Amino acid sequence: MEQIFVGIDVAKDRLDVHVLPSGEAFAVARDGEGLAALVARLAAARPSLIVLEATGGFETVVAAALGAARLPLAVVNPRQIRDFARALGRLAKTDALDAEAIALFAERVHPEPRPLPDAAAQALAELVRRRRQIVDMMTAERNRRQRLASKRMRKSVDRLLAALQKELSTLEADLDDAIRGTPAWREAEDLLTSVPGVGDKLARTLIADLPELGQLDRKQIAALVGVAPLNRDSGKMRGKRTTWGGRAKLRAVLYMAALVAAHHNPVLTGFYQRLLAAGKAKKLALTAVMRKLLTILNAILRDKTPWQNA
Repeated sequence: MEQIFVGIDVAKDRLDVHVLPSGEAFAVARDGEGLAALVARLAAARPSLIVLEATGGFETVVAAALGAARLPLAVVNPRQIRDFARALGRLAKTDALDAEAIALFAERVHPEPRPLPDAAAQALAELVRRRRQIVDMMTAERNRRQRLASKRMRKSVDRLLAALQKELSTLEADLDDAIRGTPAWREAEDLLTSVPGVGDKLARTLIADLPELGQLDRKQIAALVGVAPLNRDSGKMRGKRTTWGGRAKLRAVLYMAALVAAHHNPVLTGFYQRLLAAGKAKKLALTAVMRKLLTILNAILRDKTPWQNA
């Protein structure tokens, strides 16, 4: 049977769709009626794969509608699509052309479809993201306060910080209720925080933003997060292996945990010191600690066995 691939460019009010190999293109509104029409049309076509870009949240309702219809779906990083389009020499950009590029990406790259998180998991992810936003706002306000000479303006910042702190406390209570109210998440948090250097923040971020943890092998999970070293070789030139891509927000939280673990986790402290003694730069050594910590956490969730000191 002929395989059918679908690319969907998601905008605030409209969805542009391109189907390969037929070349069929159409658009629907990003509302209830448009989504119902899209699902019916794609279900009848029986595609092998549908690909959407992650577009800052606009794709969520589309992905939910397609996932509920059990259509094979992959939500991919927009940079992958842009790099793919550039490699094909496609520099022009319209919504219709973007949909075609996404369909070509689906046809030639075959990203792996992944099941969507359920409604409870999506709600948890939103809580974690909102907490991160509040913390970022508080950091920005504290930085602004340091540059203010006016006592009146500093008081203005202090009032806002107090309001943000109150909201942060509420969100953290909601997060605690969500985690503790779900047995599977409670078990996962307890397993993850059994590792020295892993606190509630990292554990809850992993549960919300990395549902694949414990389901993939160590190389796959490292690549997914963006801590797997990638070769940069060409001909006789041997470049330094670097890490890039992956889930940046998750990687930032993992980095802070690695800083703590490199000094307080007995296994990772020894690993970190051996790398430094071998002449590795501190940044490279910490990246290696991030990767090893992620591997440990992946194995702990996979085996459902808490950390045990040697």
